[in-house]
Amino acid sequence: MNMIHNRLLKSNLIRSFAIFVFICSSQVMAGGNPNLQIYQTKAEFADVRQNLIDAIVNRGYVLDFNGRVGDMLKRTRKEVGGGPLYRDAEYMVFCSAVLSRNTMQADIQNIGFCPYILTIYETSATPGTINVSYRKMISSNNTDQSLIAVNKMLDEIAREAVE
Repeated sequence: MNMIHNRLLKSNLIRSFAIFVFICSSQVMAGGNPNLQIYQTKAEFADVRQNLIDAIVNRGYVLDFNGRVGDMLKRTRKEVGGGPLYRDAEYMVFCSAVLSRNTMQADIQNIGFCPYILTIYETSATPGTINVSYRKMISSNNTDQSLIAVNKMLDEIAREAVE
C-alpha cells in the first residue's frame, strides 16, 4: 500500500512541476502576448482568489490543483537570484468532461489543451492590482467551435473573479 501511495505522490509531483513550468513560460511572455487574456481589478488578493475558486466550483467543476507559484519563487529566490516578482501568485487547474470531450472529438490533438488553467497574481511592481489570466485556446485554423466554447467559459470565469 505504501508503494502505491509513493507512486501516486511521485506522479502528482511530476504533474505539478509540469503544470508549473507551463504556467511560468506563459507568464514570462505576458507582456503583449496576444494568446493571453488578462483582467485586472483593484481589490484584495484573498477576495479575488475566493471569487476565482467560487466561479470555478459554482459551475460544477472540480478544482484539481492549486499551485502556489509565488510561494515557490519566494522560497527559492536566494538560490536562483533575482528580485521579487509577485506579492502573491497562484494557478488553478480544473477540467470539464463535456468541454474536453468536445474538443478532443473535434481534433484528437486537442488533448494538449487539457487541463484548463487560470492564474491569479499581484506583482511586486503594482501592489493592489490583482490580475486574473488564462491562455486562449487557439486551433490551427481558428474555427474550432469546441475551443471557442472553452475560451468563452474561461473568459466568463476570469471576468467573474475580477467583478
